[in-house]
Amino acid sequence: MPKIQQKITPFLWFDTQAEEAAEFYTSIFENSRITRISRYGKVGREVHGKEAGSVLTVEFEIEGQTFIALNGGPHFKFNEAVSFQVTSETQDEIDYFWNKLSEGGQEGQCGWLKDKYGLSWQVVPSALPQMLTDADGVKSERVMKALLQMKKFDLQALERAYTGLAVATSEAMSVGDVASLTRQE
Repeated sequence: MPKIQQKITPFLWFDTQAEEAAEFYTSIFENSRITRISRYGKVGREVHGKEAGSVLTVEFEIEGQTFIALNGGPHFKFNEAVSFQVTSETQDEIDYFWNKLSEGGQEGQCGWLKDKYGLSWQVVPSALPQMLTDADGVKSERVMKALLQMKKFDLQALERAYTGLAVATSEAMSVGDVASLTRQE
């Protein structure tokens, strides 16, 4: 019996863009590659309607994770119920993945986006889970308030919210604004 390397493999249904999508994804992620392409044969054409020799599936890897893309026709579409999360260490990484994956797609709230194929992604700072689960609930609440106002995550703004600097700055500005208005009168 062959040894199974990966027990769960995401299987992505495309209309006719499986190979194009796999090339797109592997061009974005550094440790990635297309590993195998299978093609439709003459058998079953009355069922699948695809030309013999056209791409059936494309197997590819991103960071050691295997994916399979299928040209299954227009019957099913992606939606936000399933997404892939890209963990990023720095703002430069967040910007890179956000810009590449959202190109031709659609930006969403709270780090979510849809790529040009309709597949949902989350580009998330690696520090975010710790910020949101901190034992100090006040810190977590400030971070949640900040992230709910964002599309692409701003790591520095999240860190300021976490440490309380954003609150202190806005309070200082409010006092300064009041003082400024008082002087003008």
